[in-house]
Amino acid sequence: MTSDITAIPQSAAPAASKKRLLSLDVMRGLTVAFMVIVNNGAGPESYLHLSHSEWNGITLCDLVFPFFLFIMGITTYLSLSKRNFAPSGATIRKIVKRTLIILIIGWAIHWFSNVCHGKGLLDFGHLRLTGVLTRIALCYGVVSLLSLALSRKAMAWTAAALLIIYGAILLLFNGYENGPANVNAIVDHLLLPDGLLYTKRPVDPEGILGTVPAIAHTIIGFCCGAILASREPLDRRLLRLFVCGALLIAGGFLLSGILPANKRIWSPSYVLITCGLAAALLATISWFVDERGMRRGLGFFESFGVNPLFLYVVADILGIIFGSFSVSKAIYASLFAAIGNPQLASAIYAVGLMLLTGLIGLPLYLKKIYIKI
Repeated sequence: MTSDITAIPQSAAPAASKKRLLSLDVMRGLTVAFMVIVNNGAGPESYLHLSHSEWNGITLCDLVFPFFLFIMGITTYLSLSKRNFAPSGATIRKIVKRTLIILIIGWAIHWFSNVCHGKGLLDFGHLRLTGVLTRIALCYGVVSLLSLALSRKAMAWTAAALLIIYGAILLLFNGYENGPANVNAIVDHLLLPDGLLYTKRPVDPEGILGTVPAIAHTIIGFCCGAILASREPLDRRLLRLFVCGALLIAGGFLLSGILPANKRIWSPSYVLITCGLAAALLATISWFVDERGMRRGLGFFESFGVNPLFLYVVADILGIIFGSFSVSKAIYASLFAAIGNPQLASAIYAVGLMLLTGLIGLPLYLKKIYIKI
């Protein structure tokens, strides 16, 4: 397992900054920071706004992961466009290597969690093979490889086809049943051994079948990357991106009358709504940051944005260690004793762990060290 650690010399920074949209790093940093907060509450009750929807519907918490996939789609376009989307052996090897690295890191984190919570060091029969990093890896790998073989228009049609097919599957095979008869749960049980399945709920929120619309989701981000990479003036690009976002949101809400927005099954309407919100938010941030130059105070979030997966992994590891050694319980108990509100104590703990993660990432950012996972 390897990753690339790149130190950018100070002298190279000005030239690079002219071509790079700072807003991408800022929004990605905001997303990762919020992902850390959402994943690391303490105590028996989560703060209301840090909870996922029970089934249908979208909460603020339900936006963070889809925003990350959307931005990953954009950055995938920008990265591969530098190679003119040429399907060379070197490019394919790089894509496959990165996909495998993210997969292995995700599975290693599950193994580490099992070990810290008392399972055997060599117990590989009870790993969760699905998960956030697994989905990120698969979406990145599939979308990257597709982009080497298909035109940009064909990529858009591929996303539409995937959403139509998946929507039909949901309607025909109990896709909205919150139980083991859900088609997503059935596919997971058919393809994975019992010990490797998600066990907290009947339907895995990062299950195998749900990765299909997540790939379409990343393709939509990829296509929005083409808008940002065009040669038009920035204000026109941002207007196009904002309009695209508004149309996606409108289409998603219209579709939700047939296929309700649902994060746990990654429904087609959820894809359209969250992609639209992400596009509109990115266009807004970029207008202030890149067009108007309002950049003061954004360094903390930019530090998350330039090392997103590395800091996400660090936060996961810290959360596992604190949980297994009862550090999180002790901190939560102290917060609860002082505040008396279990939800607020949980939220403060989660924000504190995010800030601790940021303290690890900030020196890397200041030294222009980018750890690419």
